[in-house]
Amino acid sequence: MSIRLICASAAAIAASLSLTSNAFALTELQWWHAMSGANNEVVEQLAKEFNESQKDYKIVPVFKGTYPEALNAGIAAFRAKQAPAILQVFDAGSGVMMGAEGAIMPAADVLKKGGYTFDKSLYLSGIVSYYSKPDGTMLSFPYNSSSPILYYNKDTFKKAGLDPENPPKTWPAVFEAAKKIKSSGASACGFTSTWLTWIQTENFAAWNNVSYGSNENGLGGTDVKLAFNAPLFVQHFQAIADLAKDGTFRYGGRTSEAKQLFTSGECGILTESSGGLGDIVKSGMNYGIGQLPYYEGEGRPQNTIPGGASLWVFGGKSDTEYKGIAEFFHFLSQTKIQARLHQVSGYLPVTMAAYEETKKSGFYEKNPARETPILQMLGKAPTANSKGVRLVNLPQVRDIMNEEFEAMLAGKEDAKTALDKAVQRGNAAIQQALGN
Repeated sequence: MSIRLICASAAAIAASLSLTSNAFALTELQWWHAMSGANNEVVEQLAKEFNESQKDYKIVPVFKGTYPEALNAGIAAFRAKQAPAILQVFDAGSGVMMGAEGAIMPAADVLKKGGYTFDKSLYLSGIVSYYSKPDGTMLSFPYNSSSPILYYNKDTFKKAGLDPENPPKTWPAVFEAAKKIKSSGASACGFTSTWLTWIQTENFAAWNNVSYGSNENGLGGTDVKLAFNAPLFVQHFQAIADLAKDGTFRYGGRTSEAKQLFTSGECGILTESSGGLGDIVKSGMNYGIGQLPYYEGEGRPQNTIPGGASLWVFGGKSDTEYKGIAEFFHFLSQTKIQARLHQVSGYLPVTMAAYEETKKSGFYEKNPARETPILQMLGKAPTANSKGVRLVNLPQVRDIMNEEFEAMLAGKEDAKTALDKAVQRGNAAIQQALGN
């Protein structure tokens, strides 16, 4: 009898301990991302602060490589029914995620599940519209939005006899400065650029107010005919190809690899995301910032379009998990968090309150060039050419473009041939993706 009582008591204690353990169990939420270097440190710090701010949820950041690699990893994980709670997807992957209805839970709905309401008026309009459906429903949470800008090495400018306080504003001026840097021996290379697709094609179109493709570059409809082989694009890329012949322009790679050519002192001028600032600051170099260059013409420059990435939530999660994700998004939306994220990383503040708070603090007076990416995006109301680019298979189209750019830079074809082939191949890929 006593043995039975002991067993019963033991069972009761075990059950009680189990209930207590479950009551205090943390809900773990994996956040797959593509942030490296200084930006990875920011991700880790944000997760740590959120985890310490409450006791119910634990955000676990997991680095998944470059932006394209992270997107592919997320898609593969979803197909294997092992998707993370949150996936950071770069701007080019937005059309892919939007087309995967049923695979994702719109961010606005996730916030509702957590008891929060998404109010788009609180966010920077250009950013929110890019990550929303035409009816205004926000599909993903804008985390690290950026705008391309020009960075330059002030010491290199001095050595080359250029004004270190006056960065070139137009593309012809950039090319002339690059030649001077190279010929003077101030640096081995004059100019380089990350992301030839995003900066030199997609943002080039918006900033110069020329069409990238039909149907408002894909925002007005999915059946898009590409147009980035128009004369201004050909002129621009031929100039870059000519500079590459003697190393005045140096190609670094398809994504952000060229940043290393700049931070190492190898190249004197870099066009790169505003979000690349952290690594440039970390390098200790004497750098300056200028606006993205443009070609002179009526109404130019127009406005840049957002890059960077947003946070997407997969479907099929529990209500508890969605509530935790909502709490995390709410945490990220706090003015103090957004203001700090903007100031330390170079990414744009997602909320108007964070922008105003940064202004009020005198940050831009001390660092005037740091407002440049925001003014570029918000300076003018967007036109049909400058709302953004959204294709059902933009990562694939970018790969096609990169293949042709690389052939051009290797001297195998001129700019017109490269762009004509990229448009032809890109159009065929879009039709295939649409099932036509």
